[in-house]
Amino acid sequence: MSESTDTTETTEAAGAAEAVKGGSGTPPGVAGYAVRNWRMLALGALLLLAVAAPFQLVPFRVFQLTMVMVYAVALVGLNLLVGHAGQISLGHGAFFAVGAYSTAVMMYHWDLPYPVTFPLAAAVAFVLGYAFGVPATRLRGLYLALVTLAIAIFLVPLLKRFESVTGGSMGLTLEKPEPPAWTGLAQDQWLYFLALAGTVLAFLVVHYLLRSRVGRAMHSVRDNETAAEVMGVRPASYKRRAFAWSSMIAGAAGCLYTWTIGFVSPDSFTVNLSITLLAGIVVGGLGSTWGPLLGGLFVMFVPSWSQDINKAAPGVIFGLLIIAVMYVAPTGLAGLAGRAAHWFNKTRSNRILRKG
Repeated sequence: MSESTDTTETTEAAGAAEAVKGGSGTPPGVAGYAVRNWRMLALGALLLLAVAAPFQLVPFRVFQLTMVMVYAVALVGLNLLVGHAGQISLGHGAFFAVGAYSTAVMMYHWDLPYPVTFPLAAAVAFVLGYAFGVPATRLRGLYLALVTLAIAIFLVPLLKRFESVTGGSMGLTLEKPEPPAWTGLAQDQWLYFLALAGTVLAFLVVHYLLRSRVGRAMHSVRDNETAAEVMGVRPASYKRRAFAWSSMIAGAAGCLYTWTIGFVSPDSFTVNLSITLLAGIVVGGLGSTWGPLLGGLFVMFVPSWSQDINKAAPGVIFGLLIIAVMYVAPTGLAGLAGRAAHWFNKTRSNRILRKG
């Protein structure tokens, strides 16, 4: 009798465990599909909202969302370097500026079509990132942070010095890309969709990169450099690659920035930009999928909100908001979504076990 009871309890426990994993306890039909594939459905819904947004909002709001995506692309690159490769960068705004100015020079001086400038600006940033990635193979921590900070510091006076190319302190004014006649879109809508395409491309590139052998190697270097070297991974090589790829994506974001703004000047790419980008990815969520997008929202809207709250000291308000967010969500805003999903799965599992 005891053996029979134990067998029954074991069977029930196994059934409950299977239900928790999405087996027999998963609702059938459409509801079951939604439970099993909620991430894909959420992504699809987000894309649909993104496509519909420029047709429902006023031009200024469309511009703001465009800039959110521009910053999100830059943060995708920074997240690759800091969140996944374990390096630190206080000069990422410099590579953003390299992409922006490369695009501006190609369009202003060389009259190149704007679609051609996107891969070329990314390539220029990649080459410079690979070159500046050499210190990343020899330095770490605060020393690497100081080197990257130096890049952001000397960029602004360098841009002002070559006035014949960069426009000096006055910068360069460009014509924004015009939409093809067949699209029937306004200019702000066309720029929005260009930024949306660039954002999707950046997310896809990093997504597949991280799931490749290269991505696994970068994670191993981040987690334990010595152990990774023992396993045959060359940390110096992957650090340099991570720096180059991160810079390439930042350069692509700079290209989108130039298309969207139609103007570049040295004062737009000060050290504050690099620090703000780093704060954005930390607040959004280091190493997370949605961290760059949430960080883009933070970078775009929080400084302006700080200015509205206190015009005398917006920096103080901005800093306090960062502290408050990090106190509530130590792993970033993306971590809140992860905790909510964990709570949902735990609640559902307990409900199934009680029914069993």
